[in-house]
Formats: sequence, structure tokens, C-alpha cells
Amino acid sequence: MRTDTGQVFKLEDYRPNDYLIPQTNLTFRLSPDATRVTALLTVERRDGVSMSAPLVLDGDGLTLKRIEIDGKKVKPSDLLASPDQLTILKPPAARRFQLLIETELAPAGNEALMGLYRSSNVYCTQCEAEGFRRITYFLDRPDILSVYTVRIEALRDEAPLLLSNGNPLDRGDLGGGWHYARWHDPFPKPSYLFALVAGNLGQLADSFVTLSGRTVELGIYVEPGKEKLAGYAMDALKRSMKWDEEAFGREYDLDVFNIVAVSDFNMGAMENKGLNVFNDKYVLADRETATDADFANIEAIIAHEYFHNWTGNRITCRDWFQLCLKEGLTVFRDHEFSADQRSRAVKRIAEVRTLRAHQFPEDQGPLAHPVRPRRYREINNFYTATVYEKGSEVVRMIRTILGAEVFRAGMDLYFERHDGDAATIEDFIKVFEDASGRDLSQFALWYHQAGTPNLTISSTHNPAAQEFTLEIEQSVPPTPSESRKRLMHIPLAFGLIGAGGKAVEYSGVEGASIEDGVIHVRKRRHMVRFSGVAERPAVSLNRGFSAPVTLSVEQKADDQFFLARHDNDAFSRWQAFNTLLTDALISAFREILGGKQPDFAARLTELAGSIAGDETLEPAYRALALALPGEADIARDIGRNIDPDAIYAAREALALAIGTANRGAFSSLYLSLADKAAFSPDAASAGRRALRNTLLDYLSLQPGGAALAAGHFQSATNMTDRAAALAVLAHRHHGSPEAIEALAAFETIYGSDPLVMDKWFQIQASVPGPQTVDTVMALTNHPAFSMGNPNRVRSLIGTFSSANQTGFHRADGEGYRFFSQTVLEVEKRNPQVAARLATALRSWRSLEPLRQAKAREALLSIANAENLSADLRDIVERTLA
Repeated sequence: MRTDTGQVFKLEDYRPNDYLIPQTNLTFRLSPDATRVTALLTVERRDGVSMSAPLVLDGDGLTLKRIEIDGKKVKPSDLLASPDQLTILKPPAARRFQLLIETELAPAGNEALMGLYRSSNVYCTQCEAEGFRRITYFLDRPDILSVYTVRIEALRDEAPLLLSNGNPLDRGDLGGGWHYARWHDPFPKPSYLFALVAGNLGQLADSFVTLSGRTVELGIYVEPGKEKLAGYAMDALKRSMKWDEEAFGREYDLDVFNIVAVSDFNMGAMENKGLNVFNDKYVLADRETATDADFANIEAIIAHEYFHNWTGNRITCRDWFQLCLKEGLTVFRDHEFSADQRSRAVKRIAEVRTLRAHQFPEDQGPLAHPVRPRRYREINNFYTATVYEKGSEVVRMIRTILGAEVFRAGMDLYFERHDGDAATIEDFIKVFEDASGRDLSQFALWYHQAGTPNLTISSTHNPAAQEFTLEIEQSVPPTPSESRKRLMHIPLAFGLIGAGGKAVEYSGVEGASIEDGVIHVRKRRHMVRFSGVAERPAVSLNRGFSAPVTLSVEQKADDQFFLARHDNDAFSRWQAFNTLLTDALISAFREILGGKQPDFAARLTELAGSIAGDETLEPAYRALALALPGEADIARDIGRNIDPDAIYAAREALALAIGTANRGAFSSLYLSLADKAAFSPDAASAGRRALRNTLLDYLSLQPGGAALAAGHFQSATNMTDRAAALAVLAHRHHGSPEAIEALAAFETIYGSDPLVMDKWFQIQASVPGPQTVDTVMALTNHPAFSMGNPNRVRSLIGTFSSANQTGFHRADGEGYRFFSQTVLEVEKRNPQVAARLATALRSWRSLEPLRQAKAREALLSIANAENLSADLRDIVERTLA
């Protein structure tokens, strides 16, 4: 484990390496405690580089066993070797030479799960971002592209399956119980995309015929006996392959495509060329073990990793500062896929909720950074919502500005121009400028500036002049290292809505460029005047969430109620109601702090009932609309001096008011939505279950609510309904006989299934109230829990710290103390997971003073620990700065 604070890497310091490695031949002799790796590298000096330039290779904790150049041993005096670096002081005079390096690894002891490690007796690799250097000494950077040929040797009984990237070449026996397999990937790739899997796994096999008529053999490998649980993942894969051909013209390029599911994995999945490695929670699913959300996640993540084949693999990033070029772009692609597979409106709302919950706080806190960072100490800490989700929104804005047809032309040009390249953001922007003839230099600031822009908007109507005016002013708040911001190009989609929800026509406009219903905000202040507007319209703003901004709108509540009922843009209709709910919750929060009982307007609770019963709206849409803004969302909008207990009380009061006002209608609708057909994970069926379970949550606060939820739990025929009922019982009726019985029954049924037990941990970790700290502490000793498994840690510790505002932020600071101790314990095994957990305290300065002081104390206790990893130290020091 690296315990230094880490070198600061800066974008402006990038320069190509003096050497290339066009060919890499690897031989693995697998053993749990002493794997031998022989790397035969073809090294090439770049043109113009001095023959005396040393070759410096990256390592991380390596044991060097042998080194040869062109078949001859290297003299000790001609090299400098340490576990973390290998320097050839006197490379051969020839422009190209062969370098042989032999290292020894201990995969079984690799708890960091980077490089080569073992998961449930299966050998597995994870090389992004800098894990390949834990396997052999190498130029471990994205712009070093190499053609890989891999030979894997293993005991057949221990590892009958031997997989690597690319296409299989041959396999055979070696005698003594050993066998081998060879793989070749014809497409040059960076080292972070290397993959190897070896072990005893079951296979679900299928095939796909590409647009040009080639047959691709497909395989999903899982623990033996779980093959049937991979059926939905296989279906999602085939749909992804077809969609990418149709939507982006991208055909798969190898003879095989394999996915392997492992139980110990730091991330969701990894897009290694032709051999994707997945966290098993994003592969395994059936009605008994997976919720509708699990099915949707599997579909999206299978698609995401497959789409990387072109946006990430065939075209990779020049350096890690360009990470959003593959991740943000591919998130945009998987969002579009899911929108086409499911409901575009529902998907868009879900995307925005995720962005606001995770990326907006990041942009507003000490960990803020541009979509393309300019500096980093530990690249593992920049796999963030800003890079992924905001990066996706930036791509979406390019399409909004240029239009779908020109955007597709730009993407086609990108694939044509940069296939086989390690590209940059500048390369990406340039193809759209060339395809459209537009100057996108101001827009490119979205990649270079941190922070969430705010638009302050007011409107006036002059009936005599038949003129409607929008006054728009943009600002970007200061962020760490960026106190002054440049003006952004913000595409603001809008609509003028009149009586009955009809669009209001206008005869002319001045003050800003407007195209296809989008105001192009480029200046600090715009006065946009619409002529020929006889009656004052309601203004629908940022329709479809056309830009990732916050709005400060001077708008009457009457307009919000009108838009919530009549806006013909589905996202903006949801946004209007969500804004009404948020405003009511913030008012209630302040009333509670002032010692008053909150009082909610009858028309708000009536509107909730109207939306719930509106059969013209999809059930999934209605479920999202009725879901109250989360406690963290409310805290973000309040901004400072946050008391989580008061926010929780406000939410409970509003939920009770809505449920009470609509009890009869909600009960009737709840009964009518009961599943009558066999379970299906399709979007329509999932939407009905989502609405029914949302109604259950409201009804559970009414008399007889515990019995209703218990009956729902007992009669459930699928995991979606069973887990929803268990959450209602545990959260709304904590400590009741019904809740205790349901928790025990769930554990009895699913105690041997780790992925399902994660749900059990999550539900208990998110129970509101100060007592949950003690519950979580006790659950760390449960037989199904392990500090060494990232899924278990995320399900219990991660849920508690990020999704339980009242429990984690307990007034006496006990939640913080437990958390800081646990983060340090996790770090001993897995610094990457510990660093991600630590981000839960990124918004500590927004808390009220007493909690703020206790949170800071917890952060300092981590910062002052001895031998802190570079990963964790980077997060904690930036959070405290």
C-alpha cells in the first residue's frame, strides 16, 4: 500500500513518453501465493529521442526475478530496481529491442483488489486506473498502446477456464495436471484494459450476428450453478449490441465477447477489451433475488461496458485527465439506450435525481473539480459523479446545441478520425466544430470549469404592448482553486404555456439567440423580449433538463401549480411539482426549528392525489412524482446550518399530510395495482410495482399501516415487493413486532445469498434515528458481513454514511466516530474503497455548528492516522482544506 501523499500530476505537464511498447507478450504461471509473470516487451524509442535516454517503467509492490534485453541478462549496474519502479539506465542503441521481465506475485494476499487477485478462488485482474503496474513493470499510462498476446498456465483442477482479451488462439495440456491457453487481441490497447480470468466457472453461452453478418460467440461466466441467473444480462447484452449498430453505427469487432461475474470487485464493472469483468450484483438476477432496480441497473451497466468497446477501447484517452472522454461519453450512450428500452421521460427524471443527489454536492463542496481535472494526486479518486454524470450532461448539451442529425455526423467523424487513437477533449470538440461549422470554444468551458452555474430569472408581461420579457442572469460560484469564473454557453430549453397547457405563440424575439425552443445563454445578462404575446404565459424553464444548472426563478406558486398540471414537457411537469414539494419542506423545516407545527396547503396535498390518479401518466412517472425530495436534497437547497433531525421531521409531516388527505384514493389505487400476471421485469410492470410500493409507504403512516405493510411482505411474489415492504416496516415501524418478524424471516430465507443479504444490510443501515449507529455496529459482526468484501462494506457502511442523514449525523457525533474508525479499518485492506467511503463527509461545513465541529474532529482523526494511504489522505486533506 502506497503511504506517501502522492505526486501532484498536472495537465500542463503532459508529454509523450520517450518510448513505446508496440507489442506485449505475457506468460502467467498461476499460483495463489507465487504466480510467475514473464513479460516479453517490444520496446521502441521514439524518433528524435536520445539514445542515452533511460527507460523508466512503473511498478507497484513488485518482486523482480529476472530481466533480459535481447536475450542477455542486464548488469545490475545498468539498472535501478525497486518494488515501485524499474529504470534501464543504458538502453540498447538500436531503435527497437526486446525486454524480458519476470516478476512474482501473491494474488491470494491481494486484498486491495487491484492488479491480479483472487475472488472466491478465481484469479481475476483489475487494471484501471493503475493496476497493471502491480503485475509487471510497464509504461502504465493510457497513451501507450500495445498489441497483446497472452499465455496462461494453470492447474486444470484449480482453473479449468482460462480467459484473456481478444480472440482465442489455442489451448492444450502441459503434463502434471497443468494446461494452458493462448489469447491474442489484434487491436492495440493501453495496459489498463488488460484482463485475465482463470478458475472454475459456469457458462451461459449464446451468439450474436452483426450487421455485416459475422457471428460473435457470447459467454457470461458465473459461479457454477448460477448460470440461469445470467439470463437477463445476456438479453441486455444482445440488445446493447443491436442498439449500438442502429443508433451509432458501431459494430462489434472480435470473434468472441465474454463477461465474467466476480464477488469481490471495487467498482461496478470494467470494460476490458472483449473480456468485461463485472461485480456479480450487476449480472445475477431473478424475481426471487433481484428488485426492478437491480434489473434496470444490470441492463444499464451491461450496456455501458459494452459501449466502451468504441468509446474507451477503440478510442481511448490520451491521459487520465481526459477520463470523461470515455466515461462521460459512454454514460450518455447508456442513458440513451435505457431511454429507448424503457420510458424516456422516467429515465430522464431518474438521471437528474442522481445528478442532483451526487454531482451537485460534489460541485458545491471541497471536492469540486472540472469535468476534465487539471491536477490530481490520486487518479482513483477522480472516478466521480462529475466525470461520469456531469460529463454525460455536457455531451447531451452538444446534441441539444447542434441538433440530433449534426451530432450524429460529429460522432461518425470522431470514430473515423480517431479510431486507434489516445484522444483528448480538444479532439472531441473539434469533430463537432468541423461537422457543424460552429465555434464551440465558449461551450468547451463546461469541461474546464468546476461548479454548478446558476441562472437567476424573472419575467414581466406588458399586455398593452403584447410583450413578454425574460431577464436572465448567469453566475458560476467559486470553487477550490477557482475564485473567478468565465461566462458559460448554457442551452436553456423553454416553453411559454397558456390556458389548457397549449404553447403560446410569439411573433418575434430579441435579446438572445433562440433555436428550436432553446435560448442560448452566452452573456452575463440577457433581456429576452417576445413580441405578439397577448396574455401572460407560465414559463417552463430548463425543459428536459437541457443544462445541469440551478435556477433561481421569480415565479408565483400559481404558475408552479399550473405547470405541474398542464406542462406538456414531462420533465418540466415533474420539476414543477418537485419544486412545490421542496419549497413546502423548506418552509416546514424552518417552522420546526422555530418550534411550530408545520401546516401544508390543501391544494398541494390535493395535487399529489391528482397526480397519483392521473391515468394519462405512466405509473413509473407517478411513482417518481410522489417520491418526496430526499433529506440530502433538501439540505443542499437550504445550504447551511443544517439540522438533519428537523429535515426528517418535515418530510415525515408532509408524507403524513399527503397520505391523510388522499387515504381513500391511495387505498383504492394500491389495491388495483396488485400484480395479476406472472412477474416480468419489463418497464411497464416495474412501473406499476413502483407506484404501488410508493402508495404503500404513504399508507403505512395511517392507522393500520404496520399490518398493511406486513401483509404486503407476506404476500409478495417477487423481491421488489418483498424488499419494499421490509423497508417500510423497518423505517416506519422500527421495533414493532411486524418489523422484527419480517427482518428475521428475510434473514432466514436469504441468509446464504450474499447479494440478497446486502439488501437486508442496506435496509437496516438506512433506518432513521439515533439508534441506527448501534445497529450498524452490531451488524459488522454478523456472519454474512465482511470488511474485506466491497459489496458488503458499501451495503452497510456506505448506506449508513450516505443515505441515513439522521443516523449518521447523530447530534452527539457517535456516527462520525464509528465511521472514522471503520474507514481506517477498511483502508488497511482496500484503500480505494476507504477513500470512496470518506467522501460521505464532503458537505460537513453545511451542518449546524455542533455537528460541524464533531464531523471535523472525525476527519482530523483520519488525517492524523499513521501510514495513511495516498488514496485516503488525498480525499481527507481536500475535504478539510
